Amino acid sequence: MTRPVLRRFALLLEYDGTAYAGSQLQNDQPTIQGCLETALERIASRPVRADFAGRTDSGVHATGQVAAFSSDRPLDAGSWQRALNGNLPDDIAVQAATEAPADFDPRRHAIRRHYRYRILNRETRSALERHRAWHVPGRLNLEAMQSGTALFLGRHDFAAFCGSLEEGRTTVRTIFAAGVARMGDSVVFDVAGDAFLPQMVRRLTSALVRLGEDKMQLDELKATLDEARHGESRFVAPPHGLCLVRLEYENLDFGKDHDEDF
Repeated sequence: MTRPVLRRFALLLEYDGTAYAGSQLQNDQPTIQGCLETALERIASRPVRADFAGRTDSGVHATGQVAAFSSDRPLDAGSWQRALNGNLPDDIAVQAATEAPADFDPRRHAIRRHYRYRILNRETRSALERHRAWHVPGRLNLEAMQSGTALFLGRHDFAAFCGSLEEGRTTVRTIFAAGVARMGDSVVFDVAGDAFLPQMVRRLTSALVRLGEDKMQLDELKATLDEARHGESRFVAPPHGLCLVRLEYENLDFGKDHDEDF
């Protein structure tokens, strides 16, 4: 009797993180991983473990999260995508699916991660954007914020912008690109790097906002970065403005167009 062939699939996930306690599986709390594994189990008729490229905190969104799983069900990638979208809640969607190498690890094999943080920079709050952007009244100084992003480029010890971290893990990261732009009523902070520390993007965002509000000077930000004292930059932007936009891999292509590097 021929044994079923175990195949590996990668999924490109989009989700609204408002109702979830983050992406990673947790006891007694709804998570993105929990919902995905429940849907996989319904389709496969057995428990299926899903691996994620990165953790997103409670309230953080994604347009480009990547997950992977293995199954011996005789379904192709397109069939998995359709079946999962029929079993997932409305605030989680599989945007693309592809077969991947048997050893594909979405976290270890990612070579570049792109996050976007959106700030609603106008006097009045928004009823529609309350879960999508951090409302900061008072016009921000974009030039000062742009000067701040230049400090982040390259390889640095980002310990000052790190939340809780397991002992022994390095706080050195490489930032490939970073920029701030005004888009209508919004100020958008884009940052791409090899990896990010817990709360790193939210703490970097908060520091930039303080620059834009003239509550911090550029030399203070540089000193905080250079001194690299763990958690020194204690202000943390709220999670709902943050979105995991894209992950890049050397040998994985979902066939989805994406913006050029900022």
